[in-house]
Amino acid sequence: MRWMVPGVLVVVAVIHALPVVGVLGAGKLVQLYGSPVQDAGLELLLRHRAVLFGLLAGFLGWAALRPDLHRLALVAGLASVTSFLLLAWLQRDGALSAALLRVVWVDVVALGLLMVALGVHLRGAPSGGGMSEPGATVRA
Repeated sequence: MRWMVPGVLVVVAVIHALPVVGVLGAGKLVQLYGSPVQDAGLELLLRHRAVLFGLLAGFLGWAALRPDLHRLALVAGLASVTSFLLLAWLQRDGALSAALLRVVWVDVVALGLLMVALGVHLRGAPSGGGMSEPGATVRA
C-alpha cells in the first residue's frame, strides 16, 4: 500500500498533463474539447488554462515523490476534478461534446482514485490527524 498514494498522484498528474498541448493553439484545443475556438480572447483563456494544468500536473508529480506533500496534492487534485465535475453537472443546456463527455468520465475515474488514495493516506496519518512538520522524524 506504500505505492498507492504516490501511484494515484502520478496517474492524476498524467491526466492533468494531457491538456497542456492546448497551449499550442486553437487547433489543439478543438482536438481536446471538440468545440471550435473562434474568439481570440477565448483561445487565450483556454491556452492559459493549459499552462495552469501543466503547473498542477508538475506539482502532483513532484508531490508523488514527497510524502510530506501528499495531503496537499490530494486536496489540489480533488479540488480540480470536483470543480470540473460540478460545473459540468450544472451546465444549463446539458449539451456537452463527445470530447467533453470523455473528460467528464476521465475525471470521474480520477475522483475515485483520489478518494481511495485519500482514505489510504488518512489511515496512515499520525494520530491527531495533523500534517507532519517538514523534516520531522517519525519514531517507532
